[in-house]
Amino acid sequence: MRNSRDTLVMLLAGGVGSRLNILATKRAKPAVPFGGIYRIIDFTLSNVMNSDMEMVGVLTQYKPLSLMDHIGNGEYWNLYGRKRGIKILPPHTGEADSDWYKGTADAIYQNIPFMENYKPEKVLILSGDHIYRMNYEEMVSFHEKKNAALTIAAMPVPIEEAHRFGVMVTNESDEITEFQEKVKNPKSNLASMGIYVFNYNILCQELKNIVGQKKGFDFGKDIIPSMLGRHKLVCFKFSDYWRDVGTIDSYHSANMDCLNPDSGLDLYNWRLCTNPDEDRIGDKPPSFFGEYSASENSLISKGCRIEGEVKNSVLSPGVRILKGAKVTNSVIFSNTVIESGSIVDYCIIDKNVQIGTDCRIGEGENIANRQFPSHLSCGITVIGKNTIIPDDTIIGKNCIIYPEVILNNNNAGFVLKSGETVNYS
Repeated sequence: MRNSRDTLVMLLAGGVGSRLNILATKRAKPAVPFGGIYRIIDFTLSNVMNSDMEMVGVLTQYKPLSLMDHIGNGEYWNLYGRKRGIKILPPHTGEADSDWYKGTADAIYQNIPFMENYKPEKVLILSGDHIYRMNYEEMVSFHEKKNAALTIAAMPVPIEEAHRFGVMVTNESDEITEFQEKVKNPKSNLASMGIYVFNYNILCQELKNIVGQKKGFDFGKDIIPSMLGRHKLVCFKFSDYWRDVGTIDSYHSANMDCLNPDSGLDLYNWRLCTNPDEDRIGDKPPSFFGEYSASENSLISKGCRIEGEVKNSVLSPGVRILKGAKVTNSVIFSNTVIESGSIVDYCIIDKNVQIGTDCRIGEGENIANRQFPSHLSCGITVIGKNTIIPDDTIIGKNCIIYPEVILNNNNAGFVLKSGETVNYS
């Protein structure tokens, strides 16, 4: 059996998540909550655990504190012990031009000294911002069987979406003959998942030749194209559930997939782990359902109190839905309170939000957000962390209310039309 210790995992978790807008302004994208009790990075870390990988370097950058607190010493993913471990790797500092990672390849290049400590045969490079389950052992074994220098995991996507990805053309032996990084008219719909297995020595040499000489800083744009024709590159084809949750629409859709038994996303059987100390999840009591409550096709976490109605929604721990309130098609983060008589539809509501009585959130015309039309046009309204919404407020579709916004009782009856944004406290 192959020894998993000859493969070092490097997990890229420094993403800004700009298209997630206010959901990622206070946290790195991999730290955004998902599916009730999890964070997005839990899926990759659980895959590492279930694939019996033993040593992981986590490359952080943007707003890393909540992510670092979440990962801790790695014990909840069995990455803690004499031969197992997880190491947080922030950007190097000291020189102005190297304070921040300039791209995915630059991030790995800056951490060659860390990799040299382990002298691996192979390096498995992962992203921490996708929802999927994969056995990385199978991919590494495929890489070895093909005697490849680089193996890229890929899956077919709709051709109209292929321009968002690096795509590849392969021959009958799964060897990559062409690679295009996010072009308008791609030759293929076989999209890179951003999961790579490199032979360690070849990886270091390529990084030194390209990044070290400041010829480029990304794997998709620079490293992979430079290797074509000089090394053997192969494609590991993947066909199970995988979602890039980098937009508000895709993030909401993936949460709704948690409620659909036919979607392929199975939180119960994927052997997922998380940090139960966050929001004191482990100490939460069972959820309470009042005499007049109703729940249909929803994921309701521990510590919730449901006295109203919940349908087709995902609720994180500690959410309270009071009598007469109704929540549908929404994702609600921890400890948010929705007061009696309020109606919430197609919303994503961050932590610790207070919504007053008799509010109507998410109704009206489907007008794209005026300030961020490319981020929000799908009809979802997003409310930031620690916001207070007064009684009788009406908020339309595609609205954004920034974190920490506090509207006092003098603003009762406030109306926010579809497509508008509120950014003040």
